[in-house]
Amino acid sequence: MNTTLWIVAGLLAVVFAFSGVVKLSLPPDKLARAPAGGWVEDVSAGAVRSIGALEILVPLGLILPAVLDIAPVLVRLAAVGVALLMIGAVITRIRSDHVSNATIIPDLVYLALAVFVAWGRFGPEPF
Repeated sequence: MNTTLWIVAGLLAVVFAFSGVVKLSLPPDKLARAPAGGWVEDVSAGAVRSIGALEILVPLGLILPAVLDIAPVLVRLAAVGVALLMIGAVITRIRSDHVSNATIIPDLVYLALAVFVAWGRFGPEPF
């Protein structure tokens, strides 16, 4: 179980690091033209940058505290934070009428993975 939690946390870390870098480096109009980027038109550029910054923090929160054995409770809190971020993503997509299977399913999968890591680290496999 511990290995599975590490793999899922690593996968989430890679996905969110990439997504955060993209949100911080590309202009919002270019993000809006991406296949799942229609939601960008409904929020401010500052909000997009803030989301990107939060996504950059995901790998730091999911991996570093456990690897360095410094406040490993932060892994649990980071997983909860990722779940809340993904709940916000789903709500934003629904409210902005940019919902399709291609956009909502990955968000729900990342939400489920984050909930799994949070459940695993709070429950059966705490550090």
